[in-house]
Amino acid sequence: MQPGRRAVRTDHVRTHPRGELPCPRTRTAHVSRTPRQPAHAVRKPSPVPSRRPARCCSRRPAARPPPPPPPRPRPSRPPSRSSAAPRPAAPAVPEPAALAGAKVNVGEGATVGVGMPISVTFPRPVPRAERAAVEHWLGVDARPAVTGAWSWVKDRNLLDGQRVDYRPPAYWKPGTRVTLRVGSHAVRRFSIGRSLTATVDVRTHTMTVTEDGRPDTRIPVTAGRPGLDTWNGTMVVMDKQPRVYMDSRTVGLGDAYHGYYAWAVHTTTSGTYVHQNPAANTHAGRANVTHGCVGLATDGTAERFYRRVIPGDVIRVTGSKDTVEPGNGYGDWNLTWSEWLAHSATRHGGDAR
Repeated sequence: MQPGRRAVRTDHVRTHPRGELPCPRTRTAHVSRTPRQPAHAVRKPSPVPSRRPARCCSRRPAARPPPPPPPRPRPSRPPSRSSAAPRPAAPAVPEPAALAGAKVNVGEGATVGVGMPISVTFPRPVPRAERAAVEHWLGVDARPAVTGAWSWVKDRNLLDGQRVDYRPPAYWKPGTRVTLRVGSHAVRRFSIGRSLTATVDVRTHTMTVTEDGRPDTRIPVTAGRPGLDTWNGTMVVMDKQPRVYMDSRTVGLGDAYHGYYAWAVHTTTSGTYVHQNPAANTHAGRANVTHGCVGLATDGTAERFYRRVIPGDVIRVTGSKDTVEPGNGYGDWNLTWSEWLAHSATRHGGDAR
């Protein structure tokens, strides 16, 4: 079937040296003059205990206490790993107006798979004369650093000049932290999770899941039947949903199917999914009978795969026919590095630091 993290501030209290309290100012009450009594007639009042420090009770004017020490400076918070890099200097070229309406495919704080490109789209096509300036104002900072480049991609559902993607020569390294600056308008931070690749071999009707370089699961599948072959090549999980309504009429297949399908992992704009399909209960591992999607059995196989993958994970199909286009979802990895650079307005890659 064919239809993508803050600290409590505490006020500093000024303290007085050695724990002493400052002498409070007192008012001298007016006392009427009385005849002087003989010395022997003077009766001393009983001492009244005072809670003030002793030196504050002297008959002599109290000396002004020394000023309190200055408050200790607040320790600065260490920069977070996502914001440790200093803001780069603005490019020499003026900021293109197109960046004001730009949209980014990765959400703030997201964790994505190693295959996720950064994809920026615009409400209107960016003229060719402005594309180099757009690339200069789209700043990518990665830790650890990568050598990556922007490339203009013809999206299946957009006009030429409405989408530009960024990727390294090879998949992102797990654990990489990425910061994207969309000119002066937005900052987007995200991280790369573990590495997961699912390879579908349509000839053997199997899907092998490899995590962090170790193949650990082999799943029987049924792929597109002859004439409705599953796209060949490298795709990236765009998004996923527990239930998706699929209608064959939206992809020009008449009334072949319509209804809800569960555990749907979306891999192309044209409507390719890896999803649960009752037909897989019979044909998975034996034959390809779907309308182009990759079908998984209803015995829990589809749900387990669904819960394991995240957007940005890589789905590779081998043994099929036509290779998926770069703009049909995230087919960016189907271009060699030199082919990728050929579609860059600046014609070269740069270090993302």
